[in-house]
Amino acid sequence: MTVALIAGAVCLAVGTFGFRFAGPVLRRRLTFPPRIAQFLEIGSVVLLTALAVTTLVPADHRARFALPAGVLVAAIPAWRKAPLVVVALAAASTTALLRLAGVA
Repeated sequence: MTVALIAGAVCLAVGTFGFRFAGPVLRRRLTFPPRIAQFLEIGSVVLLTALAVTTLVPADHRARFALPAGVLVAAIPAWRKAPLVVVALAAASTTALLRLAGVA
């Protein structure tokens, strides 16, 4: 079991390094038509939004309020282009205070 975990971690590390290395190298060699480039940009936004939404929904499917409320509060400083630390602290403190108050 341990060997499989180590092998999996090594494969993921090599794959991640390969993707990160291939980006700058292939950026100059690959060109996309403007329409495809626009679809790729939109697709990346959609994927990141889907990732954010799926992490907001609790795994136990009970109605939770603290986590989405923290994200909504963090959206305000993010919209005003505050530093990432401020945005993260706003989300974390809101979620923590609501959970401390008993609002799940």
